[in-house]
Amino acid sequence: MKTGQTQGRGKLLLIDKCAVLRAQLGPALEEHGFEVSTCQTAQRALLHVERDPPDYVLTDLVLPDLSGLTLNSRVKTMVPGARVVVLTAYGSIRIAVDAVKRGAIQYLTKPRKVDEIIAALDSADGEDGVPLNGKPRSIAQIEREYINWVVLEHNGNVSAAARALSMHRRTLQRKLLKRAAGD
Repeated sequence: MKTGQTQGRGKLLLIDKCAVLRAQLGPALEEHGFEVSTCQTAQRALLHVERDPPDYVLTDLVLPDLSGLTLNSRVKTMVPGARVVVLTAYGSIRIAVDAVKRGAIQYLTKPRKVDEIIAALDSADGEDGVPLNGKPRSIAQIEREYINWVVLEHNGNVSAAARALSMHRRTLQRKLLKRAAGD
């Protein structure tokens, strides 16, 4: 874990399996006044929350031991006033709704700029200026959402998700990489 110096915004706990993201995002958030601690797993995060309750939690959705949704629920039980934002590469409407139902104030897909993350952490009741898209979702969008949901249900295990989808593992990996590339 890493702790910075407080500059008045409050304590923020960053949970992500990716060491590079933690190493880059943690100091960037510290520059904006947060006292940042980081964890790689949900279990370590829960121990940290018990020991030193944060004001803010920024968690990845797919963690090595628990889902970010489960972590979100547990953190909100332990620290009801914590402002939780779920950040993930596996975005879907269904998961976003579930995250908010469990107490998250925002749900963001990766990659995001630091300013966007801070705006999400500071948001209170959503944004009135969000553009509404009157078009129905495409078959490709629905497929991506379903695939992301199955991967999440299998705790990020691509092989298990591929078996559940009756799909070859490499095919699933290609689809996930295509989604991560922004297609």
